[in-house]
Amino acid sequence: MQQKGETTIQDIADHAQVSKSTVSRVLNKSTAVNKDKRTAVLAAMKTLGFEPNLAARSLAGGRSMTLGVLTQNIGSPFYDALAQGVIHGLAGSGYSPIFVDGQWQQSTEIESIRTLIGRRVDGLLLIGGDVPVEQLNQLRERLPTIVVAREVVGWENQCIHVDNVQAGYEATKHLIDFGHQRIALLRGIKEHPDAIQRFEGYAKALTEAGIEFDTDLIYQGDFSGQSGVMAVNSLISRGIHFTAIFAANDMVAFGARLALSRHGMRVPEDISLVGFDDQAESAFATPPLTTMKQPAVEMGTAAANALVKLIHDEQYELASLPVELQRRESVARLR
Repeated sequence: MQQKGETTIQDIADHAQVSKSTVSRVLNKSTAVNKDKRTAVLAAMKTLGFEPNLAARSLAGGRSMTLGVLTQNIGSPFYDALAQGVIHGLAGSGYSPIFVDGQWQQSTEIESIRTLIGRRVDGLLLIGGDVPVEQLNQLRERLPTIVVAREVVGWENQCIHVDNVQAGYEATKHLIDFGHQRIALLRGIKEHPDAIQRFEGYAKALTEAGIEFDTDLIYQGDFSGQSGVMAVNSLISRGIHFTAIFAANDMVAFGARLALSRHGMRVPEDISLVGFDDQAESAFATPPLTTMKQPAVEMGTAAANALVKLIHDEQYELASLPVELQRRESVARLR
């Protein structure tokens, strides 16, 4: 145990008028302790300035009390919001997260997971990524594992995600309901499941409305603001007529908004614009951005709670979360 002012377990036991074994049980949470004795021990620890050392506790309990979290693109609003949710979900659990960045490269992701396992984490929380299902199945045989923001067949109740097909459909249908038919789609990373599924939703909405699919309206980019700038520049330079844009995410929408302004085109008077994620800045853009609100923080929180319960063989339930359209001023009826 880490000691402050040479405080020992015996000192705490004497101060609380309990046995050393009772103090040990309170520290390690190994078995139930009488409520009054527990309160007395905690009060004694506070009075004497005693801080339990996490490493020593983990050795005694057979756990590291750390969870490995593989995220993607640290610094991006969506993945950072997921990470915030994880931190919130672990608050008060006694577990601490160790974050590594997979950078949406399969080789990097696998190497990062190996690093986490080498740190003897008690469980894995994998956010997004492209690790093959076969390797995921092998991982969960070794460690309790939860997958976030990715739908994995056969991982029911061990993955949490949103319905990106439905979300892409609703975003596109919203523009169609306002009279738009020439809707440009600024896609995310080509191989990214979210980008693929949102494209499917886009195509579904067009087909349902009887609107002919036009490949000229599809721009293959990524999830960056620069991609939005390049997409609009490409559409305009090629003389492609469009009246609305469905962007891969809010960052792409911000880039598209900037490029439109540089070309003297107004949002929403000339071009309507819809984003995805509903990051904090979206409500304060000019004009405020209509976007699909993805519950990133909630997903992170639910996944962290589930992983702790999975480690302790407790009951839990994970379900897909809804994506909700946030109606703001960046969409107008086609004149």
